[in-house]
Amino acid sequence: MRRTVFDEDHEAFRATVRDFLVREVVPVYPEWEKAGAAPRDFYRLAGKLGILGLQVPEEYGGGGQRSFKFNAVVNEELARAKLGLGPVRVHTDIVLPYLLRYTGEEQKRRWLPGVASGELMTAIAMTEPGTGSDLAGIASTAVLDGEHYVLNGAKTFITGAVNADLVLVVARTAPPADDRRAGLSILVVESAAPGFSVGRNLDKLGLKAQDTAELAFADVPVPAANLLGEEGRAFDYLRHNLAQERLSIAVNAQAAAATALEVTLAYVGERNVFGRPLSGFQNTKFVLAECATDVEAGQALVDRALEEHDAGGLSAADAAKVKLFCTELQSRVVDKCLQLHGGYGYVLEYPIARMYADARVTRIYGGTSEVMKSIIAKSIGL
Repeated sequence: MRRTVFDEDHEAFRATVRDFLVREVVPVYPEWEKAGAAPRDFYRLAGKLGILGLQVPEEYGGGGQRSFKFNAVVNEELARAKLGLGPVRVHTDIVLPYLLRYTGEEQKRRWLPGVASGELMTAIAMTEPGTGSDLAGIASTAVLDGEHYVLNGAKTFITGAVNADLVLVVARTAPPADDRRAGLSILVVESAAPGFSVGRNLDKLGLKAQDTAELAFADVPVPAANLLGEEGRAFDYLRHNLAQERLSIAVNAQAAAATALEVTLAYVGERNVFGRPLSGFQNTKFVLAECATDVEAGQALVDRALEEHDAGGLSAADAAKVKLFCTELQSRVVDKCLQLHGGYGYVLEYPIARMYADARVTRIYGGTSEVMKSIIAKSIGL
């Protein structure tokens, strides 16, 4: 069906992003997978192209865009090119909204120009080894001592941690009271600070070029001027941006499902089985018809959510619905597509195998499918 969510400016930007990825990234991406991370030069190039500072006001060196649809274009083109570069999405879709909404003027001038240019890459550190989805159980502490907080604790599963210059760290600045969510604050921690250390780059099932590491803080001095917003308000701040974070994941998942379908349509047209093209078998036709219908349904949901988000009306429950549907759809479609590849689908030389491995985590990060179902159930009075 014809999409109406993007205008001429979005499509012109899409052409620029697509050309950049095909020219600068696709040829060297296998090397990044082996290295476990993209090189810093990539982020500077992306910054120069305007990809990293889409919503940064022009006065701080950004594009000054108000629409999230430009971010969606980037996510769709990354998926189309079969590139797992989550640190880009973390930087632009997840971290940047905090820096725009909760910083003062001095902080904006200190950080936003580098964030837009790629000179200052960012990450956000919420998850701890013992907490998982239970953010209220965060144990990392930050104690104010004069003009500095003293930060101690550990984080894990931090996307973009290897290349990050600034990390938004959620830590407990006051002991838990009756409400376990109270007493949490966000500190912007510089990676060069003494006592800050990046642990091993985790060896994951998929997303091999996406650095995901452990962080440790041992008496790290963090200037009080690096407090984001107000002390003790972290849980409210985190909740405010979850809709965009989950929409970002949904956009990527939907685009990845569409790419899997495209890859498989090409494969079954070229592959001969029992003397005729695989595409000629009824089972192949039926399976891919199901996948095409799923992709179409997911696209309609994503596009509706993009419109709602730009209008300021995407609720937490609706964001949960679109993330749940599109990530489950992604896994379903990619699995069916891999099956049609037969044994070759299990060989990493074929894109569908890597897409299968990359897809599994989307039902976990940004809130598991089970958490999404809980949010949706609550919204319908259950």
